[in-house]
Amino acid sequence: MPEAVQKRITDIGPPHYEKFLPPIIKKNYGKWKYHEVMKPGVLVHVSETGDKLYSVRVASPRILAVDTFRMFADLADKYSEGYLRWTSRNNVEFLLSDATKIDPLIADVTAKGFPVGGTGAAMSNIVHTQGWVHCHSAATDASGIVKAVMDDLFPYFNGEKKLPAKTKVALACCLNMCGAVHCSDIAILGIHRRPPKVDHSTLGKTCEVPTLVASCPTAAIRPQSKDGKQTVHIEEDLCMFCANCYTVCPSVTLNSGINDGVSIWVGGKVSNARSEPRFSKLAVAYIPNNPPRWPEVVEAVKKIVEVYAAGARKFERVGEWIERIGWPRFFELTGFEFTKYHIDDFKLASKTFRTSMHYRMS
Repeated sequence: MPEAVQKRITDIGPPHYEKFLPPIIKKNYGKWKYHEVMKPGVLVHVSETGDKLYSVRVASPRILAVDTFRMFADLADKYSEGYLRWTSRNNVEFLLSDATKIDPLIADVTAKGFPVGGTGAAMSNIVHTQGWVHCHSAATDASGIVKAVMDDLFPYFNGEKKLPAKTKVALACCLNMCGAVHCSDIAILGIHRRPPKVDHSTLGKTCEVPTLVASCPTAAIRPQSKDGKQTVHIEEDLCMFCANCYTVCPSVTLNSGINDGVSIWVGGKVSNARSEPRFSKLAVAYIPNNPPRWPEVVEAVKKIVEVYAAGARKFERVGEWIERIGWPRFFELTGFEFTKYHIDDFKLASKTFRTSMHYRMS
């Protein structure tokens, strides 16, 4: 960036990212040769100049108190010259240039209740959405399920148990997918199974019908008169459960304690190594919400991780492993039921249907 632009004073847009880079990264920008996993949760990045940058990855909840932010900031001041960053999966990474400070930092942060791990062939922290704590369209909780799943699979995070390759887990509490469920190795997705219900008695007092009709991306909401009052009717076959209608009109409620639940998806990834990027595909069509610990969801995710860890080759991601052994074998190993919901039925499904007579069973 030109010096004149850097010095320009403006209140438009965010500060330039270079302002927040540690000096060692500025010095070696574009010169990094490789990185290695020193031990669970610790990476070393080596530059052409011989400089080394150490990253210590710490798992944190998505929702943090101000006191927790201050605690992390104090640790950064003490060990990493004030430099740290948050990853897209809710990890905190302390960026150190002094290797002698790694073990004291790990001891300090672990004593405060925050585990270190998630690097290399391990399970990273779960990226997730708001859930019931905040989001009005949530079909399930986010923080509660993530806590329960990671409690059970924690050995795969801290390195006690090994995985063939890095394993990314994500949770989105509804089909709007604020989480990365479309491109994660294992994805937990909240689903609504029934269209919204309209409270005709209050709709005219709380909502503008034209705005409500316009909010639906599939034209499922149609204006109508009922008992002499202007209201709406929902074409259930057109509804895609996005909750846009509830956003503009609280009299159109999508959430259901009886019908909402969780689905499990597998095989997504962003990486282009060994195979092209992949979208996640359905593994478990529906699991009812069972708070506070969601034992059925935990058991399903644990089963996938265990059979993957036992059967995949080194560096093989979940989707690549399934592609190699075949989907029939995947369902056999996991014990999941194959249902009609596992069959593509959208208008472009012909692109994904199996058209060959060759069928791989093992």
